[in-house]
Amino acid sequence: MNTKPRLHKWALLCMIALSCTQIFAQDSTHISIQKAEKQFLEKNLQLLAEKYNVAIARAAVIQARLYNNPSVQISTALYNQDQKKFLDISNATGQYGIGVQQLIILAGKRNKQIKLAETGTQQAENSFFDLMRTLRFTLRGDFYNVYFLQNSVNAYTTQINTLENLNTAYTDLQAKGVVTLKDAVRIKSLLYGLKAEQTGLSNQLNDAEAELQLLLQNNKTYFIADADSASLATAIGQYNLQSLVDSAYNNRYDLKLANNAVTYTQQNYALQKALRVPDLSLGAEFDKRGSYINNASFLNAAIDLPFFNRNQGNIKAAKIGIDQSKIQLELQRQTVENDVQKAYIKMLTTHKMLQSFDPGFRSQFQRLMDGVTDNFLKRNISLIDFTDFVESYKNNVLQLNQLQNDRMQAIEALNFSVGKPIIE
Repeated sequence: MNTKPRLHKWALLCMIALSCTQIFAQDSTHISIQKAEKQFLEKNLQLLAEKYNVAIARAAVIQARLYNNPSVQISTALYNQDQKKFLDISNATGQYGIGVQQLIILAGKRNKQIKLAETGTQQAENSFFDLMRTLRFTLRGDFYNVYFLQNSVNAYTTQINTLENLNTAYTDLQAKGVVTLKDAVRIKSLLYGLKAEQTGLSNQLNDAEAELQLLLQNNKTYFIADADSASLATAIGQYNLQSLVDSAYNNRYDLKLANNAVTYTQQNYALQKALRVPDLSLGAEFDKRGSYINNASFLNAAIDLPFFNRNQGNIKAAKIGIDQSKIQLELQRQTVENDVQKAYIKMLTTHKMLQSFDPGFRSQFQRLMDGVTDNFLKRNISLIDFTDFVESYKNNVLQLNQLQNDRMQAIEALNFSVGKPIIE
């Protein structure tokens, strides 16, 4: 019997399995929010790419400061028929002319263009910091989402392990006729239900992990979030709404961008008014023998006459742009106030809800769960009471995790709306 094809087939399958294991295997590491932020600032590609826009804007300022280059013009006869010479520029018989021209920018246009470029640099910098604010909010939100989802998945694991043992025991007891098939099936059904729910939470956790990995530019590591949500929420009561709004006025980079837009339109209006003044071109020429006298020298000056085009359309558009930018600035100010107020109320609501919970409730419930399981094994309580308590325990753990997550998300939303970390 020829076994080589089978051996080759198994070898191929082993190689494929090994390759898949190497591709999908991920190291796991514990990470704090401080370490995550440090790695984010150092490695996030979107943030690094945005820095180039700042460098480009600064280069535009350098360009705006440069003066126009002078132009030089040289002319000569292609062929001297009398002397039978090409390009004759000799002193005795040749002809050539030389001219130099320089454009003189009038009405302060150069300085106005420099100011526009400098405002553009401020806009690029504020755009960079606003992107950082947005990505940081996403990072911290994903971090706490991962943290509480991991807690929920681990809570399921504890219950599933307990029910796995009960299921094994009940299967054996049912085979021996000690317990009914209905009881054995009920335990199995509860176990499968918990596994299905855990799978759903695991999928949510994987999605949150993927976002966290993308922000940290590390898709080969499974991050285990380490956080102390209780200590992070201790400073909630020391802030009032008005102080938070005032802080947002000073720290929101999208509001600074709206202010930049007003400045930019005002500077552009000044530039457009200056552009109605034509620029002056000055020059000098020397002509060897092609003018009214030999070795003639000339001074040239040229300027457009602003009879028809005085830049009227662009001036009008720039003036309208100022009015538009002021309205957008006011809208942005109202948006900032609304964002802070909404986030502040949401944070207080979720925090107040959590404060109504007994801090020791979870540990007490866990001890009670252990006692109920022990009493069930001793047949002191019924299967129905046991399964009801398992459901109640699971729901309370999930609700508590969700409330804690909601509070941290509300805190991060407030930090985001204010424009800087207020509560950490």
